Amino acid sequence: MKRPNRMTVADLRALKGKRQLVMLRVETLEEAEAAERARIDMVSVPPALILDSAFRDAAPTVFAIPGDNFFEIGTPDDFIHWAFPLYKAGADAIYCSAGTGTIRRLAGEGIPVCGHVGLIPSKATWTGGFKAVGKTLETAQLVWRQVKALEEGGAFAAEIEVVPEAIATEIASRTSLFMISMGAGAGCDAQYLFSGDVLGANTGHVPRHAKTYRNFAAEYARLQEERVNAYREFAEDVRSGGYPQAGHKVEAEAEVLASFRDWCRHNT
Repeated sequence: MKRPNRMTVADLRALKGKRQLVMLRVETLEEAEAAERARIDMVSVPPALILDSAFRDAAPTVFAIPGDNFFEIGTPDDFIHWAFPLYKAGADAIYCSAGTGTIRRLAGEGIPVCGHVGLIPSKATWTGGFKAVGKTLETAQLVWRQVKALEEGGAFAAEIEVVPEAIATEIASRTSLFMISMGAGAGCDAQYLFSGDVLGANTGHVPRHAKTYRNFAAEYARLQEERVNAYREFAEDVRSGGYPQAGHKVEAEAEVLASFRDWCRHNT
């Protein structure tokens, strides 16, 4: 597949420690196109979006990492079968929060792998739930061991989530992994937010590290009211005879209508 002006894993590694890259989670083709036009460097995407042939037309140059929770995919063999079609369709790397054995298998097949350390939502029970990881010496050491395991498994990058900035910065400076910060401060190699939080479309819990730049929730609410009003006006038109009018109908010629009526009288 043609990769027009798109960064490679080697490019990301060369940029480590030199400048902050920008990453978004996008869910739709419209969001992917917006990310492309806004010159976002990297995107996380649902696997189905990568498999949509329109994705690379919408976002030809963003570095795209599809991913899913490991328990949705299965065993290391399942991951291999899952990853190859995504890579073939235009993924630049694969997100994997499974164990190092799975990561080693993927890397061994030449698939670039981005792992996950710190607060890993699918494994949060091991670190006390949905809260920061690394605020104590013991948990900071845990995050470091997670990073080293990813290194040894062959990953090239890791999302580091909700880890104190000073701890994350220290780790980023001591690892070869390209470190992607989600709520882990500015000392990493890229900053990552969800599009829904950036756009203000998230009506549920908004994480502390999120920053909202627009209020799509209010606009969606306004559009829903307009949708209800349009439906109501349509229903009122139908019930009052206001729809359909002449411009909405196909007319039959009088001669055809007369002939059809005559045929109906004799055949129905």
